[in-house]
Amino acid sequence: MAQLFRFFARMPLALLHVLGAWLGWIVYFASATYRQRFRANVAQAGIPWAAARPAVAAAGRMAAELPWLWVGQRGKPLGPAVQWDGGELIAQALAEKRGLVLLTPHLGCFEICAQAIAERFTSPESPITVLYRPARQAALREVMAGSRERPGLATAPASLAGVRQMIRALRRGEVIGLLPDQVPPDGLGVWAPFFGRPAYTMTLAARLVQQTGAALLLIWGERRPGGQGFIVHVLPAPPIAPDAPADVAATAVNAAMESLIRRCPGQYLWGYHRYKQPRGLDIGAAPDNPAS
Repeated sequence: MAQLFRFFARMPLALLHVLGAWLGWIVYFASATYRQRFRANVAQAGIPWAAARPAVAAAGRMAAELPWLWVGQRGKPLGPAVQWDGGELIAQALAEKRGLVLLTPHLGCFEICAQAIAERFTSPESPITVLYRPARQAALREVMAGSRERPGLATAPASLAGVRQMIRALRRGEVIGLLPDQVPPDGLGVWAPFFGRPAYTMTLAARLVQQTGAALLLIWGERRPGGQGFIVHVLPAPPIAPDAPADVAATAVNAAMESLIRRCPGQYLWGYHRYKQPRGLDIGAAPDNPAS
């Protein structure tokens, strides 16, 4: 696996995105289950198929660009590969020294966001900490671990120890990053609407803001056409009241993620199983979906 990553990492990003686009369509036509989920999620969101169709190729590009991101750019500056839109919001939040929570859905290149922040805004003494789930394959875990060994970038496992690590980082006035549209394990989320359908939603993102008083911003990495690189967009987030119940806070987070996805539906991971049952939950406990 590591050798394969090193082979593809030597290729230009533009070529990887071309190969990835083909990969995306091959997977789409090869898997009826994936194809049906993809189209069902698009329909549930009320997105016109013409607007969401480019996301088929984008899903392949997401996979194909990983060698470039994880191996090819190791130890190298991102330079002109990254443009910023709203970066001043991060600078303002960091100046307040109360910690910063950054939220992004599975939209565009979310891997580039942490790398770009580490290069521009953080340092080894005060890094950005991102939550991650280790890959199941040992070889891939090794590649992932090496990819995130960057100055100004730290990782936290998706565990209680990782949560404590992020709380400590926020209380030091540092930055953390989360993907709140991941389905958490049973007991770590609540049912909240996502594009009008109940989805099991993590409570961690809102809890971190409520418990630490950290600032909250939205972020996502848009792929530029022709493999020219990425635009990192930073936007204000709706406020989360310190005393907001978990379901109310989760609904607000989901609404914020929806707003980002509607900006660029052609780069969202529509094939992600967002409405699945969390691990360990009795299927009978899921709320009914009136739209189904």
